[in-house]
Amino acid sequence: MGFDDALNDALNKAKDFAGQHEDQANQALDGAEQKATDLAPDQFDGAVGQGADQAREHLGLGADEQGQPGA
Repeated sequence: MGFDDALNDALNKAKDFAGQHEDQANQALDGAEQKATDLAPDQFDGAVGQGADQAREHLGLGADEQGQPGA
């Protein structure tokens, strides 16, 4: 199994988990987004939010707290 296969396997497992535990996955992403926002300079807040939205999109999750579509 090469690196690409391992990465795809991990992504598929994350998608499966997110699909089965949407609330927990959203809470984890919200926490990670908040921590990154707290640690990064203010000029990067938009990029952090975009990254969280992209993660939600890739995991097939619904809208985030601000009502932005994640999927």
